[in-house]
Amino acid sequence: MQNFEIGDKVTAFYKTGKYIGEVTGERPGAYVVRILAVLKHPRQGDLHNPADVEVPLFHERKALAHREQANMPEKMVKPYEGDIPDYNETLLTAFGDLKKQLETDGSPHALKSLEALAGVQREYELMYGLTFQS
Repeated sequence: MQNFEIGDKVTAFYKTGKYIGEVTGERPGAYVVRILAVLKHPRQGDLHNPADVEVPLFHERKALAHREQANMPEKMVKPYEGDIPDYNETLLTAFGDLKKQLETDGSPHALKSLEALAGVQREYELMYGLTFQS
């Protein structure tokens, strides 16, 4: 397993999302990572029943915020080489990729996920002043 030091640039998975970040600390079994860019937007719904819409709570998941810090399990953290892209641009791209994927799916889970993403989109517009293409 790779050991990282404070300041190392990494990619990390967190609750179905993938991010570029910077290691800011270490905990037993995890690294604290400051989010700098979004590579994959988190899926909507229940993590334990990923394709099910008949769940007690269908989660509406936003991507981790710019510069937010999160505990990432050690095994989900990998080295990152290269320039750090702009957070807002990567968020728009990752969101758009997920939305397109769901629009072509057509399953009940995809339709419910698109409803949840509409709420997420409104929050992003308020939080970051982003403009989404339809």
